[in-house]
Amino acid sequence: MDIETIKLLARYSSATTETMNGIIATLSDQEWKKPFGGYYPSVQSICNHLYITDFNWLKRFGNIREFAYTKLALFAPSYTLDSRAFDSIEQYLEMRKELDAIFIKLSEELLQLDFGKTLKWINFRGEDQARNFGGIILHMFNHQTHHRGMISLYLEFLGKPNDFSNLMFLV
Repeated sequence: MDIETIKLLARYSSATTETMNGIIATLSDQEWKKPFGGYYPSVQSICNHLYITDFNWLKRFGNIREFAYTKLALFAPSYTLDSRAFDSIEQYLEMRKELDAIFIKLSEELLQLDFGKTLKWINFRGEDQARNFGGIILHMFNHQTHHRGMISLYLEFLGKPNDFSNLMFLV
């Protein structure tokens, strides 16, 4: 694990989400909310889940040490897994762009010694957790990729061509 890998993953996540969101911006409200039958049944519900989990990971990362971004007003609210972070595509696009910029800031603030630290937090079920920060940050980026894959499939079902999965273009 090294800082350059995390910087690459942060740039990839931001660029990939921006490309994906360019397609999402073209959806009608009906397409945005259309149920497909998955655990997160719509593009809206996956985007909401991904936003909330990313938001909470960024807040939790402040438990290993203070990062400049943790003082931003954006982090004043609290979200549970049942929360709705936004009501419209436009609001989602604005909030997501802001969150992705923070991932870039985080990657630039990280120190190599941070990866060996233990991140402690209370999960959504109220259980104490303690895991290696380096492993958790990789988990978070993997989680993003997983859910962007689900969104890609739903966009295909909606007849929206998409291809936003290539990390190699940033290497």
